[in-house]
Formats: sequence, C-alpha cells, structure tokens
Amino acid sequence: MMKVTVELDCTPEEARRLMGLPDVGQLNDTYVSELSKLLKGASSVEQLQSFTKIIAPMGEAGIKMFSSFLSGAMGAGQTGEKPAPSDKKD
Repeated sequence: MMKVTVELDCTPEEARRLMGLPDVGQLNDTYVSELSKLLKGASSVEQLQSFTKIIAPMGEAGIKMFSSFLSGAMGAGQTGEKPAPSDKKD
C-alpha cells in the first residue's frame, strides 16, 4: 500500500472555489445579523432558549449544546473560573 499526502497552501476562499462549493458568505452574514438582533432582545435564559428552539439549525442537539454553553458561562461568571475545556478533538 502506498500513501500520498498533498498539501495545498491556500485561503479558505480559494479552497472553497477549488472544491466547487457555493459561496454562502452573504447568507451567513445575514443569518448571524438577524440572529444577533433577535437574541439581543432576550431578557432571560428561558427566553433565549425559547428563541433558539425556533431558529436553531441543529434542532434539539443544538438547543442542548447552547444550554450547556450558557450554564457553563453562567457558572464561570459566578466563580470567576474559566469553563473546563472540551474533550472533543477537531
């Protein structure tokens, strides 16, 4: 068996074009902008969770991840400690 490794030195934009993927930058910017406006109007964690149930692209898994993020951030803010790093590897 032979293993060949190819390394490309390019920007993410160049890689996207090379692989023929669509440019969704403007769509993403619009989504993030609208989501930010919506979340800035929330006055409680419950309201944030309610909003994310409506708009979360990952459904229930996304809600659970967002909820754990909020819980960790709130806990860290109260104790002054940073949240523990995730065991997940990229």
